Amino acid sequence: MSDGAKKLLLKTEGQAAVQLARDAIETYLSTGEMMDGSETQLPEIFNELRGVFVTLTVNEDLRGCIGHPYADSPLKSAITDSALSAALRDPRFPPVHLSEMSSIAVEVTILTRPKLVDVPPKDLPSSIKIGKHGLIVKSGYRQGLLLPQVAPENNFDEIEFLNHTCMKAGLPHDAWVTGAEVYSFEGQIFSEKEPSGEIVEKDFNNKMHSGQ
Repeated sequence: MSDGAKKLLLKTEGQAAVQLARDAIETYLSTGEMMDGSETQLPEIFNELRGVFVTLTVNEDLRGCIGHPYADSPLKSAITDSALSAALRDPRFPPVHLSEMSSIAVEVTILTRPKLVDVPPKDLPSSIKIGKHGLIVKSGYRQGLLLPQVAPENNFDEIEFLNHTCMKAGLPHDAWVTGAEVYSFEGQIFSEKEPSGEIVEKDFNNKMHSGQ
């Protein structure tokens, strides 16, 4: 992951990010209190403006995924807001109940700044690296985003990844061929191996490892 001066999170910082996301959800569901990350002592990197997504899964099936594609908030605030949104406001799913949290695994993806892939449409597939890049497709007021882990987890090739990102935006699957803008970004992914379990960093280029 590379984004100018933006540093990668250390293993301990990634673990804190996932724990913060889980705590934000469980605190709100049990008490109604909304966390913003100021309730606990966090490393300084959590005050940096970062893009982030929080993904919730049950037995590897999606249960919610919402985030901040752009670095518009301090990381700690972006994590807590994204976590609550993934749990309560993903329109594809009913709101999460507290009793479900024992079966939900939490994943946090820290994003680099999206960059326009400024090549002719025929060269777009060769400009994308599966497992490294996430995609955003924009056309008019429509926009769709898929995280870097989506392609390898679903065995998409580059063209399938582009097609599915277009469909996520509500566009024809081949909109990337007919003039839609395509942006790529990278993600640093920290995930619970099982609900409330060990938190590892996912690396789809070198499989999964437990940190750096």
